[in-house]
Amino acid sequence: MAHSYRVAILGATGAVGTELLTLLAERNFPVKDLKLLASPRSVGKTVLFKDETLSVEAVDDSSFDGVDLVLASAGGALSKAWAPKAVAAGAVVIDNSSAFRMDPQTPLVVPEVNPAAAASHQGIIANPNCTTILMALAVWPLHQVQPVRRLVVATYQSASGAGARAMEEVKRQATAILNGENPQTEAFPYPLAFNLFPHNSPLNEAGYCQEEMKMVNETRKIFSEPDLRVSATCVRVPVLRAHSEAINLEFSRPFSPVHAKRLLEQASGVKVVEDWQANYFPMPMDASGQDDILVGRIRQDISHPCGLELWLSGDQIRKGAALNAVQIAELLVTRQWLHTPAQVH
Repeated sequence: MAHSYRVAILGATGAVGTELLTLLAERNFPVKDLKLLASPRSVGKTVLFKDETLSVEAVDDSSFDGVDLVLASAGGALSKAWAPKAVAAGAVVIDNSSAFRMDPQTPLVVPEVNPAAAASHQGIIANPNCTTILMALAVWPLHQVQPVRRLVVATYQSASGAGARAMEEVKRQATAILNGENPQTEAFPYPLAFNLFPHNSPLNEAGYCQEEMKMVNETRKIFSEPDLRVSATCVRVPVLRAHSEAINLEFSRPFSPVHAKRLLEQASGVKVVEDWQANYFPMPMDASGQDDILVGRIRQDISHPCGLELWLSGDQIRKGAALNAVQIAELLVTRQWLHTPAQVH
């Protein structure tokens, strides 16, 4: 990575934007110039990057002039509005929203799973949904050895999935409830402190919510398995940060838990956490702030001879969002794929 690059972060003041800044510094990404972009209400805020104090600017038509790389985490509507303009200005956009994930022209990338997909970008690369990324890291090493026939997952999703505001809301609600007061809700439709509820994204006619269908469709795209049988139940739980998932896998023939554990111990981005004597397995508390996702409780499904059960916890803001985006950026730089179609022709 001899070159250095002009980088812009769109949505720089949100939970993921803040983590992107931390990771660019931690991982020593070759930044020549860093531009922080956000909505008008964040303009004038200052952020420390390495030893430099940077001011947040409002995004406008000239924001992407001379920029090589845009890390976008400002929501689907803003990505749809600004990503094409950034590409037209000559930048490559790594987008953390759902805006482009299922677009056939846009690669959907988890670097440990399908890095080669990034090479075919047309200026935009999509970062998958947080729950999809975490699941893909745990399932892919097994799927490569013996293809998964059916995947059933239940998620236990922290407040961080809805951003910094939601995390603060849960803290306030917990305090209110402990003080005998009624908890107030803004970020979520119902109180999350001391409570849980099925994911509050819109439901389709089959009764699956948007979050669940993201896991179904995105996993199929990342794995290049359009007919993979996937079913998901997504649940919000009163955890501040890091999601957990209970995964049931069905194969065409038995898959030894010992073999599965060995494969996962060797897998990039995964740390196996299992102490059966102490009944100690992955927890959000341990996964928070970690780059690796924690996988454990790998066991035979006693209801099916070809079934395997897994449990995982992973930091939704890091590997579930910001870290995956930065790893995609590193992939583009090291393999010299950081170019737009306009620059190629």
